[in-house]
Amino acid sequence: MQRLLSLNSYHYRRGGSDVVYMEHDAMFRGLGWDTAQMSMHHPRNVASPWSDYFVDEIEFGNQYGLLEKVGMAGKVIYSLEAQRKLRALLERFPADVAHVHCIYHHLSPSVLPVLRKRGIPVVLTAHDLKIACPAYKMLNAGGICEQCKGGRVWNVVRNRCLRGGLATSALVGVESAVHKVLGVYRNNLARVVAPSRFYMDKLMEWGWPREMLSYIPNYVDAQVHRAAFDAGDYFLYFGRLAVEKGVRTLIRAAVKAGASVKVVGTGPLEAELQAEAAGTRVEFMGFRSGDELWELVRGARAVVLPSEWYENAPMSVLEAYACGKPVIGARIGGIPEMIVADETGWLFESGDVEGLAAELEEVGRAPGGRLAEMGRAARELVERDFTRDRYRDEMLALYGSLVGAAR
Repeated sequence: MQRLLSLNSYHYRRGGSDVVYMEHDAMFRGLGWDTAQMSMHHPRNVASPWSDYFVDEIEFGNQYGLLEKVGMAGKVIYSLEAQRKLRALLERFPADVAHVHCIYHHLSPSVLPVLRKRGIPVVLTAHDLKIACPAYKMLNAGGICEQCKGGRVWNVVRNRCLRGGLATSALVGVESAVHKVLGVYRNNLARVVAPSRFYMDKLMEWGWPREMLSYIPNYVDAQVHRAAFDAGDYFLYFGRLAVEKGVRTLIRAAVKAGASVKVVGTGPLEAELQAEAAGTRVEFMGFRSGDELWELVRGARAVVLPSEWYENAPMSVLEAYACGKPVIGARIGGIPEMIVADETGWLFESGDVEGLAAELEEVGRAPGGRLAEMGRAARELVERDFTRDRYRDEMLALYGSLVGAAR
């Protein structure tokens, strides 16, 4: 029996990358692999037989004393606790391959050399751009930013890229400088999986060699989603309410177009966006999940993804398609490669209120039969190109090549 060790900061479905981590582990367990997990203790974690090896909780929104903050800063840069617990875990579970998801700050990349020294090939899925950009998103208060390219990581401090704060940005700047000098990512990873071609290209632009990168797209199990092709009378956004998601642009475009929009999700901009949308046809639905969410998707005319950062390969596009809905997406990051213009959706320039308003007006006027036809094309696309079977087979092939080479 082959053994897979999965590492991620959170062991519950906090965000998209955490869902991928848990679904990936479950997939390989279902294939007959023996699996183990390493993560961080958290009150919302689901049960794991490996929780004795999880590291102590670090939550940046919590209140800590001075000594705790000093200790936390050290762990963010390089966690000796994570190394110690990983070594103990590997005594019980000699993994054949390790798959790393989002480990930054909590587990820290200090775990990578431990795995490499054991001869365990390490795969990292690039859910974001952290292995290139210190601030994950190549985004700051001024918009898209690539100033740290070429190792100029001091720009993360100069621009205060992390939450606009000097202290946090300085800590991340030190972290990035240390990791770069030590080569903790470059020297210890066997392969980086990019879920979008855009991320593959961007990582190569930032110096990652092509032979270290593999394109394996995310998947959606279309069979668990019931499709509804009839065109609804509202547009839908579902996701996090944060500045990089472009929801403010959507609100302003909806007002110009006189369009009805439902917004599903929560986040740091929620109150601010609700205030801006007061008196408009934009309705905030709060957090929804499961059947409640999918009913809202199926009832929509189209799903809107107005992102203003280098989005990777958003699951919301695939989920909308699986529900039989076309997507209006911003022309940024990996979004354009997922939308076949005028067949499964439409594209507009990211951040362009007028451009998005024009698309909302056009789709609002489109005949229902035309939208149903596009919804069917969208459903066919995920059933053909973004399947669970494809993801499984390509991951198995990757693991097989790495384990074979290690032996």
